[in-house]
Amino acid sequence: MSQVYDWEQFVKRVTIKAPQQEIFDAWATQAGLESWFLRKAEFTDRHKKRRERHSRVEAGDTYLWLWFGYPDSMNEQHTILESNGKDHLKFRFSGGCLVTVTVKSEQGETICELAQEMSPAEAGKRQMFYIECGKGWTFYLANLKSVLEGGLDLRNKNPSIQSVINA
Repeated sequence: MSQVYDWEQFVKRVTIKAPQQEIFDAWATQAGLESWFLRKAEFTDRHKKRRERHSRVEAGDTYLWLWFGYPDSMNEQHTILESNGKDHLKFRFSGGCLVTVTVKSEQGETICELAQEMSPAEAGKRQMFYIECGKGWTFYLANLKSVLEGGLDLRNKNPSIQSVINA
């Protein structure tokens, strides 16, 4: 049986035994993102004022994100497009891709769902973004679950160790 891929988008979902607001805040605050995803997450509001660590992002905020295992020159700087403060967040990401995060209840479980749409401007690179971002998001969603459910952070924080799936 062959799989047909829609190279323009993908969806990753994970169940997490944590309150919906806690999951959302893990995405929408500096402190939250740094607990499971990033080495550094800075947000600046539309008035050019830096957000506090536990302050939720809002539409129009810009961000600077840095990862463990990568130099500061490897970063993301984009814009938060939508945020309702409780269960929906949309932002621009690598290569102009759009990422939408939704936290919802399904069959008595809390689901964190991430959808990534590939950028039309990067049509020649859609497969690369689909594969590489898909691998990254799969690990980081598993790490989000691990951190929120048990406190274990699975990220490699040793910059001397390269080419591992947890960086």
